[in-house]
Amino acid sequence: MGITSMRDSRSPREWLASLPDSRLCSRLLRYTTVAFIISIALSGIFLFRRPEGFLRDTRSRYFDYFWNQTANHPIDRLISDAHTYHEDLLKQRSFDLPTAAARYRDSRGRHPPPGFDAWFKYAKDHDAIIVESFFDRIYADTAPFWGLDPQTTAARASSWEHVVRVRNGVANGTGNTENKVPWLQLWTELVAEAAPWLPDVDMPINYMDESRLIVPWEDVTGLITKERASRAFKPIEEVVTEYSGLAKVDAVSDSAETYKPAWLGGNYWDLTRVACAPDSPSRNVTPIANIEELPVFPQDWNPDFSYEGYIRNFTAATDPCLQPHLRGMHGSFVEPLTMSTSKELIPLFGGCKLPMNNEILIPGAMYLTADPFYSGGDSHGPAWSQKTDGIVWRGVASGGRNKRENWAHFQRHRLVEMLNGTTVAQMEKNNARTMTFEMPPLEKYDFPRRREGTIGAWLRKFSDAGFVNLLCFPADNCSYVEPYLSKVGSIPMKDQYKYKFMPDVDGNSFSARFRGFLLSTSLPIKATVYSEWHDDRIVPWLHFAPMDNTFQDLYAILDYFTRDGKGDKSARFIAEEGRAWGAKVLRREDMLLYVWRLLLEFARICDEKRDMLGYIDDLKEVKTA
Repeated sequence: MGITSMRDSRSPREWLASLPDSRLCSRLLRYTTVAFIISIALSGIFLFRRPEGFLRDTRSRYFDYFWNQTANHPIDRLISDAHTYHEDLLKQRSFDLPTAAARYRDSRGRHPPPGFDAWFKYAKDHDAIIVESFFDRIYADTAPFWGLDPQTTAARASSWEHVVRVRNGVANGTGNTENKVPWLQLWTELVAEAAPWLPDVDMPINYMDESRLIVPWEDVTGLITKERASRAFKPIEEVVTEYSGLAKVDAVSDSAETYKPAWLGGNYWDLTRVACAPDSPSRNVTPIANIEELPVFPQDWNPDFSYEGYIRNFTAATDPCLQPHLRGMHGSFVEPLTMSTSKELIPLFGGCKLPMNNEILIPGAMYLTADPFYSGGDSHGPAWSQKTDGIVWRGVASGGRNKRENWAHFQRHRLVEMLNGTTVAQMEKNNARTMTFEMPPLEKYDFPRRREGTIGAWLRKFSDAGFVNLLCFPADNCSYVEPYLSKVGSIPMKDQYKYKFMPDVDGNSFSARFRGFLLSTSLPIKATVYSEWHDDRIVPWLHFAPMDNTFQDLYAILDYFTRDGKGDKSARFIAEEGRAWGAKVLRREDMLLYVWRLLLEFARICDEKRDMLGYIDDLKEVKTA
């Protein structure tokens, strides 16, 4: 018998009126007491133990009270807005194939690719959450290739030096990986799981940390215009439901040489800004003339993507085209460790890219490894109440080639200095800046610790951050950085999860630990200029705390989460919601589904009959009915 059927159908007033007078008071007292206890218990369970269930009700009075009616900080509003956005997103979830296909057509202006039905069946059989916008990145990345000749794209994909190749339902990795990290193997193993349902297709791999393709904005815009013009719903009787295959490509593959576009050198910022829109703030800003000068922080920094000093639009906050000051505050633009960049659009798949890069994104190979260095292993940390009330960071001084003249401009050096209590206390005492940063402006971030000059003293107890390797250049001479930073002992990831707060910033490219952080019981605080496959399925201020790439908001974010009980509950709430949601949409199955769908689309792009290809079985059934 269900719970609903066991309830008394009378109203509380009718129920009370039916009781004998002698029993009324005692029954009323017990009824009220039990109701109060249940209410408190449920509030605790919903808020702290199962936040994902708690969030299903957008009219939750407790949520509205806790983060809206008692709001005394901008982050309260941001958490509330994130919750509302996520709820609206989940209303677009597809539970059956016809709905998923219809939403595909509404969003993409084409029929789904052949094989869409097998893809959806796997998703349903594996309890995947299917929201069409979760796959927007696929269509943003592949759109320009619709403006190129399909056979040229197929030939260049096939002849690349490292390729995951699918033929006759079997995936193989090709290319020399001697003395290289095992990324090709990991990606091949993932694709192999979907290979029985995939057409013949090639996935050429970028084996470098850094992104390699930066096509000028005007060229990309022209190609995207061609893609939009090609969108159409072909009549059912004209639709082709089988891929043509790659027989023509394979016939010449043994003799074909790897296509090598013109690889460019020079200043990376100059290459980057050409890919920005002509009216963007960074387009006409030249590189820093003297990199030996200390980094200059933007004055009166109040971008449209922030709300009262805190990130509101994380996508915009990662975009260097909107932030010309990043040319002197991020190692990717100061001096990349390696650079092999082309302005030509060629098919190349990789784990991350700058927003203006033209690689096609796939889940980072590091997310596919069981290496505890990235994931923390089976341990994801103790319950929130058992955690150390502090922030921890360990890593190497990567981000590019840091040298005597430029090291102060690197993001990881800035983070470590900002979390060094002794350094910050000295700054507060002398009212001065340090090598990598300035204290955040009081008029923008006015809170007691900042006002009283006690952030440094607090960080001495609260923070444990440092480099395990300074990665100096030349390697045997760290004299330029040793007066300010020193090497510290490593802390295994599983032990880092014992802390409440975990900042996450870029290295040479994206941070491969972010997925591990999200799946932990700690709260990630994230800043990046890199895009990843999962960006459309995780929500800032609901699954992690976003941070500006200047890190000027770092102290204020930490102050909000630590100033009182409400802040601590908010931090715990985001940490637990991020972990619960990540366990649903960042699984290996979800990464497989993303790559599977991407390869269906890329195979269509490489097909001579691409404008006719499509999945239409759902439409045939409707027509027959």
